[in-house]
Amino acid sequence: MAPSFDDENSLFDFVVKHGNGVKGLVDSGIAKVPERYVQPPQERINKLDAFSQVLTPIDLSKLDQPAEHDQVAEAIVRVAETLGFFQVVNHSVPIELLEGLKDAAHKFFAQPPEKKAVYLKAVSPSPLIKYGTSFVPEKEKALEWKDYISMTYTNDAEALEHWPNQCKEVALEYLKASTKIVWKLLEVLLKNLGVTQDHDSIIEALTGQNMVNMNFYPACPNPELTVGVGRHSDLGTITVLLQDGIGGLYVKAEENIDTAKKAEWIEIPPIPGALVINVGDTLQILSNGRYKSAEHRVQTTSTQSRVSIPHFTTPKRTSKIGPLPHLVKIDQVAHYREVTFGDYMDHFFGNAHEGKKSLDFACSTSG
Repeated sequence: MAPSFDDENSLFDFVVKHGNGVKGLVDSGIAKVPERYVQPPQERINKLDAFSQVLTPIDLSKLDQPAEHDQVAEAIVRVAETLGFFQVVNHSVPIELLEGLKDAAHKFFAQPPEKKAVYLKAVSPSPLIKYGTSFVPEKEKALEWKDYISMTYTNDAEALEHWPNQCKEVALEYLKASTKIVWKLLEVLLKNLGVTQDHDSIIEALTGQNMVNMNFYPACPNPELTVGVGRHSDLGTITVLLQDGIGGLYVKAEENIDTAKKAEWIEIPPIPGALVINVGDTLQILSNGRYKSAEHRVQTTSTQSRVSIPHFTTPKRTSKIGPLPHLVKIDQVAHYREVTFGDYMDHFFGNAHEGKKSLDFACSTSG
């Protein structure tokens, strides 16, 4: 018989404090979603309300072909200025690596709870590795149906010493391979912004910190009541995401006042071998609003457990982020103020997901 989780405190302790996670909840035999996970109606994801669109993936290999480069660069810029979300193929990351990465994620989360709990924030062998559940459970009215392991990169030696054995080597290889993709994309996006000098040093500053997460979304008895991840944009520069073949990722196409187009949710179906790219808040701030960070969310499923593996590139905590001065001069207004990235990060992780509200922290009072 499944344990009762009618008492919210006992549920919170079991899932969050003791490290059982959502998977432990499902493994206990629950037949319905506990009340603590039931989202308010406006936050639930109805597939029928979304616009399903297979966006043509961008062939990254064509950036290296002189005859095709400009056309592909134009496509990258166009989507960064609108949806902020796209898929890339022929990205040079081996398919075997991507499949190995998904397998490693399943292996890590298949472990008994006590094996994963050693990476809980309070006891983790390194402050750069954290196992947890939901987003910020202490601040959320409704929890998200997700467990995760987060691994921040400093150097190879520390990663190989402290990252979990089930995934450290493949995660490290993925981080290095996807970093090359991020550099290629940033070269294109910065050139479009008119950055002609200090190219490499700007990219290094924008990608000074790297983190690989493995997200696990257990099969859910009532997916219509829950979310895997709530509405949010990523706080960093660019995210490279590997999703499995199950799907459930949605991105919001922003309202366009000029064309009277209303905001709508678009489903991003998985494309075999593709990686998903999304623009983060840092790039929106840097571009003074030209590039759009993508608001997105994740649906749960009742049939299979799902994994996704994002590589987040962000500035270091001590870095300052703000609009490029020459863009402010052109626009005659700074839409965002300069902030220390660590302060922005603390604000982001100090609140529950609420769309792109985190950007308000950096908004200029004059913009």
